[in-house]
Amino acid sequence: MSFLRRAPLQLAKARCTRAYCSEIKLSQNRAGIALARPRLDYKAICDNVISKTNNAINRKASVDLHSMQTIVRDYNELNSAKRTLNSEKHLRAVLGDKIQESTQEKDFATRDASISEASEVKKRIAVLEDKVAALEESLLEFALQIPNDTHPNAPLGPESAAVTLSTHGPELLPADSKRHHVEIGRKLNLFNLESGATVSGSSWAYFINEAALLEVALTNYAFSVAIRHGFSPVMTPDVVRKSFAERCGFNPRDEGDPPVSQMYHVRPNASPSSTPSELVLTATAEIPIAGMFANDIYAGSLPHKVVGYGHAFRAEAGASGADNRGIYRLHQFSKVELFAVTEGQESEAMMESMLQLQISILEGLGFPFRVLDMPTEELGASAYRKYDIEAWMPGRGKWGEVTSLSNCTDFQARRLHIRYRPRFPLQADRGDRIHYAHTLNGTAAAIPRLIIALLENGARFDAAGEVVGVCLPEILRPFWLGQQSSIISWGLP
Repeated sequence: MSFLRRAPLQLAKARCTRAYCSEIKLSQNRAGIALARPRLDYKAICDNVISKTNNAINRKASVDLHSMQTIVRDYNELNSAKRTLNSEKHLRAVLGDKIQESTQEKDFATRDASISEASEVKKRIAVLEDKVAALEESLLEFALQIPNDTHPNAPLGPESAAVTLSTHGPELLPADSKRHHVEIGRKLNLFNLESGATVSGSSWAYFINEAALLEVALTNYAFSVAIRHGFSPVMTPDVVRKSFAERCGFNPRDEGDPPVSQMYHVRPNASPSSTPSELVLTATAEIPIAGMFANDIYAGSLPHKVVGYGHAFRAEAGASGADNRGIYRLHQFSKVELFAVTEGQESEAMMESMLQLQISILEGLGFPFRVLDMPTEELGASAYRKYDIEAWMPGRGKWGEVTSLSNCTDFQARRLHIRYRPRFPLQADRGDRIHYAHTLNGTAAAIPRLIIALLENGARFDAAGEVVGVCLPEILRPFWLGQQSSIISWGLP
């Protein structure tokens, strides 16, 4: 990566009473370096109150018209207070010059009057500075709750309103409980769910024998395809600061009262009674990858494309049930993630390019899948548009999500200060104008879901109807470790 320069580092005072805002306003590492507060486009919000409110309603976000009107009020008051503050500071400078001149001229009456007036100006400035700080806190607190805008072609409504863009792969096998991956895994000794539950709790699992080798093969296969498409590999940390997760738009909570965070919190060298840690286990490699680009300005080097590997940790309270039996929804799973940083006008083309990469990976695996344009209620806070790919899982008797792809436009970049100077500035731009970049993220391989699709579509049965093995796609053979397995055959089932 070629960087123009490190952006100036700024310290921000976090006075917000809400924990969410306190976390996101200031990200500070052990060396004392802070990531400045997000730079949100308040003018665009205030100029489009109705459309922003309707967008939040369509996305089931917790933002109403009252909150939007509060933002408009605070923004107008803030601008007025700043103008007054600047005027008072100018007056303070004028009085300072006047005091100096009258002292030199021994005009003590003028000097004393100016000193008295300067004292009053100082008091007014202090009041105005407090007012500006309070308004900035309130403004940011409400504005951070606003989701990204939505692509005009995104379907409106709940998950059922998703639009199928394309279908791929062979004909669908009929639903069959004998093909359920738990039954296959039990017969072929691929998972140890019981030990996972004993050691860690429900929804934690051991992948053993061929399943462990399959995870390695899928990971390396996904990496190989992404690298051929120009993505640079990275291995990410599994622990991030909570503020970075929130700046990326990831702050899931369950539906309780009050809602409880679904992130796993880490308390290093601290007692259970201590205050909540700012460290969390990362829910997706997207978060630490996005953090790699934080607080930088790029000149002529975009796009940057990265493929990263990490473990995803999801508490997901209330996710138990027959539909999630087995490894479909785990608290920890391995995932290969695609991430891109582009100039603003290039993000939609990058999204289509990343979708074709995802399709390429899945087509090589040989099972049926479909591409969906996801509706407004299924968009995360950061997503402008989102495509999901679902694989047919005959053992579960339904489609299951295996990849997701989101164009986040400048939502994350404004919070993480990812900026650039355009390679080809618009005529209206000055050559040195700095813009906020666009970020995109997508799944290259969510390992457990791919294993489910491969097992349930590739299971082999004997004449008595008992599962005896699995057919795996030939494309994975170069990535397979160890000796030939007695239960694995290569090629189409």
